[in-house]
Amino acid sequence: MAVHPLIGKRAPEVTLPSATSEPYALKPGSTGRPMAIFFYPASGTYGCTKEACEFRDALAKKEVFKRTECDVVGISCDPPEKQKMFVDQHGLPYPVLSDTTEEASKLYSVNKGLLGLSKGRVTFFIDRDGTVLDVYESVIQFSQHVAFVEKRLAMLPEKPSE
Repeated sequence: MAVHPLIGKRAPEVTLPSATSEPYALKPGSTGRPMAIFFYPASGTYGCTKEACEFRDALAKKEVFKRTECDVVGISCDPPEKQKMFVDQHGLPYPVLSDTTEEASKLYSVNKGLLGLSKGRVTFFIDRDGTVLDVYESVIQFSQHVAFVEKRLAMLPEKPSE
């Protein structure tokens, strides 16, 4: 598999509708915290629900997510109304954004998965400064996306004291 074109580059900034239809400015690196942005095929499907809930649980329970204060953002092409139902039904504590125009998908070079039969499932790991350090892409192995982020968080140097 080829190296993703954003690795080593600044993560793109984009404004998308949130689950409440309000504009959400996605600006990786602006908070000084690492960020995981996961693109997924469709809210409410089995694999996407499992992945989204695993990120929810990791934020609440996994020490490395808490210690690093990792920000998590989910993005799919579903409209805000569907995102709101998804967020409410599963108690997702992080922003879930609507990319109906596929603007973010294009900026992040998220391709179709499963031989073009599905939207892509891609997770971007971004450092505290907004640089894309690594990318994990797998439509089928939805449970591996949280493990990928957990591994990358564990490799991050400690945040300097202020």
